[in-house]
Amino acid sequence: MFDLIRTAHAAPSGPEAAMGNIIFMVALFAIFYFLVIRPQQKQAKSHKEMVANLGRGDSVVTSGGLLGRIHRVEEELIILEVGDVEIGNRVFRPMRVRVRRSSVIEVTAKATLSLDKEKPATTEENQG
Repeated sequence: MFDLIRTAHAAPSGPEAAMGNIIFMVALFAIFYFLVIRPQQKQAKSHKEMVANLGRGDSVVTSGGLLGRIHRVEEELIILEVGDVEIGNRVFRPMRVRVRRSSVIEVTAKATLSLDKEKPATTEENQG
């Protein structure tokens, strides 16, 4: 037991110990940067890009759990259609909610412009 105490007192001191501590701190910061900071920056960048590309007709999920389709996009807000209102046998227009753009966490389906609806289909079934 006394042997351990003597070896602890015999640890190097001076420039060698200081250099070892500096190298350890730099290595620790590099590991922290590549495992924590860098992935978080990439995620923030992709979220910012996704929010900038929101458009009418996109189906989205908000951070509060609302699922809906974008009706209108404003500068900082979006108008989200969250569902139809059914009262008795009547169905009224969709309920619209204002939500901050930054609260959108996922785009489940992008809107597609379907101009082909007006054109008649040219498949073999329709021709024959």
